[in-house]
Amino acid sequence: MAQYFYDNQIRRFLIQFAKIFSNWYVTKGKDPNGNDILVRVPIQYGDSSRQASTIIANNSASNLPSAPLITYYINGLEYDQRRTQEPFFVEKQQVRQRSYNTETESYETVQGQAFTVEKLMPVPYTLRLQVDFWTTNYQQKLEIIEQLGTLFNPSLEIQSTDNYIDWTSLTVVYQDGLTFSSRTIPQGTGNPIDVMSWKFYIPIWLTTSSKLKKYGVINKIIASIFEGKTQADMKDDDLLMGTRQKISPYGYKLLYLGNSLQLLPEASTFQDTPNSSLDVPVNPDTDIFWTSLLNVYGAYRPGISQVWLDNPYMENEIVGTIVVDPLDDRYLIFSVDPDTLPQNTLDPVDSVINPILVGPNAGLP
Repeated sequence: MAQYFYDNQIRRFLIQFAKIFSNWYVTKGKDPNGNDILVRVPIQYGDSSRQASTIIANNSASNLPSAPLITYYINGLEYDQRRTQEPFFVEKQQVRQRSYNTETESYETVQGQAFTVEKLMPVPYTLRLQVDFWTTNYQQKLEIIEQLGTLFNPSLEIQSTDNYIDWTSLTVVYQDGLTFSSRTIPQGTGNPIDVMSWKFYIPIWLTTSSKLKKYGVINKIIASIFEGKTQADMKDDDLLMGTRQKISPYGYKLLYLGNSLQLLPEASTFQDTPNSSLDVPVNPDTDIFWTSLLNVYGAYRPGISQVWLDNPYMENEIVGTIVVDPLDDRYLIFSVDPDTLPQNTLDPVDSVINPILVGPNAGLP
């Protein structure tokens, strides 16, 4: 199948270039009160196409272009050897999008899809343009020069697109000479329209299409090349991921009760007195929701995302998967991995002692 790629790259530069010369005014006499009459000078692309010239002249050889008028056209396109860089260089850029809700037609605060963009090295060119200013008198020409002459000192920056990953959108416009008048020594009685020609050049880049890949992030790969516990290896990230820091988000406390996890404010306490009954304690009434906290740390995957509980009296963490309670998002349903629970260090009880019949120095040491 034939390969075809066209992205209007040169055309976008022409449009941005034309905006430089848009919305400029010259005077055209005075009104009855003595005030200047301002006339906006239009601009149009005027190449050497015979068909376009015939349309502009209304299919008449005696029809002269109206003035004042600005026309511009491409005067040359050259390969710029001086700006050549590594031709086979490929830049890889990772882009992460915000999640988009199609129902509300708005972006959410969580991370959406992630992509890798591979961009080939663009090719440098120099785009040369000529701008012709059609004026009816000497005063209009001076007005245009005075308004536009201060813009290019020494150059004017333009941008062809607002694409975040387009590394060829920014460029500058340099002036490359000015022909003040197209008139010569008068011969005969003709009085042609005076045209001032201003030449510019723009260093641009032409690039081919980029390669877009959707990818998943791999945090770490553990290979069995040495003896050690897998869980300990996952925690020891000093070599690959830098020193890990443990923090308490916003100073929240965590209440693990039954099979649920609840966030508590930093200054809150829960049951200062010991629970003497066998009844399950009642969760305190709070207004801290897990969804708000999880959104800060990226995407949440029900049944896949994990919470690791760190206990200062234990050597290992208790790990379990989480699911936001569908009835109340103040709670997380915590499914513990049995392999992470602490093991018993005492022998099981194999007898019961009746303190009424047996005691110290009475059958016991």
